[in-house]
Amino acid sequence: MKYIDLKAINAGYEHAADKVLGSGWYIRGEMTQRFEEHYARFIGTKHCVGVANGLDALTLILRAYKESGALHEGDEVIVPANTYIATILAITENRLKPVLVEPDINTLQIDDMLIEQAITDRTRAIMIVHLYGRCAFTDRIGDICSRHSLLLIEDNAQAHGCTFRSSAMPEQPLRRTGSIGNAAAHSFYPTKNLGAMGDAGAVTTNDEELAGIIRSIANYGSKDHYAFDYIGRNSRLDELQAAILDEKLVHLEECNRRRKEIAAIYLNSISHPDIVLPECTRDNVYHIFPILSPRRDELKRFLLEHGVETMIHYPIPPHKQACYRNWNTLKLPITERIHAEELSLPCNQAMKKEEAGMIASLLNSF
Repeated sequence: MKYIDLKAINAGYEHAADKVLGSGWYIRGEMTQRFEEHYARFIGTKHCVGVANGLDALTLILRAYKESGALHEGDEVIVPANTYIATILAITENRLKPVLVEPDINTLQIDDMLIEQAITDRTRAIMIVHLYGRCAFTDRIGDICSRHSLLLIEDNAQAHGCTFRSSAMPEQPLRRTGSIGNAAAHSFYPTKNLGAMGDAGAVTTNDEELAGIIRSIANYGSKDHYAFDYIGRNSRLDELQAAILDEKLVHLEECNRRRKEIAAIYLNSISHPDIVLPECTRDNVYHIFPILSPRRDELKRFLLEHGVETMIHYPIPPHKQACYRNWNTLKLPITERIHAEELSLPCNQAMKKEEAGMIASLLNSF
């Protein structure tokens, strides 16, 4: 079986594309405005700005903070060492300094016990990543940001619909990831829980000034027609992707429920001494179901021989990439272990429960 069957997931959304084609309006139109309003309401923020992709969303947040004077070239941004490289690219593109912090091996998210010791007099922000679909925010992180007056930026590219409930204040209502920090970036790459049929992204925030700056920079730097306040770029969510995303948003929670059902089968059924399962938590929408195994490559081949595709997220950590060769000598053993042992099992709304059970049985027989 395929790791993810996008043809099955996207079946039935042709009418959204037909609607856009028939409208005669393809950029910055009614469909984009409608999706931005609906997605902001879903996430729980005042503003949503559609952009071209998730990397642009991250980059534009930092650029807008530089334009507003909240960040300056050379400032430090604390970020998990275990992440997809886009998180790091956004920081270095803005001539800011990433400070890599190891993850907790149990959660695979940034270790909040290590953050404070990484803070210096140049630290201005923490960028958390809700990696694999699990909420990375903790009460401790919120407290650190408050005490040190740090911006909190969320990379929510993999966690559409994920929630957080404070353990310190359980009486508070659930909050969705993407509404917890000062601003959040979202990717709608086709394989995501809320996926477009091409590249697409968004920024959510309650900060009206920030949203306005991002919208202007993403439109060549222009707020008013042919008047340019910023040295901008072209990064806009197109009408076709907005219409598809708006239709899919209605079904997102149902799709996330199915992902959780598939994950529950894995969590309750897989039992093998060479396989470590992710820690069970309700704050997870399972964009990726990662397992760890010292026999990862052998296990991947075994599953493929039995007709099951898997993925590795990700084989090379950012600090070992050629583009960041100055970091190649860094020793980050927990991150390196995760990237050497991680294997992603199929886990999506197009799967049948029987398929998950079959994969679990295969793993137990390995």
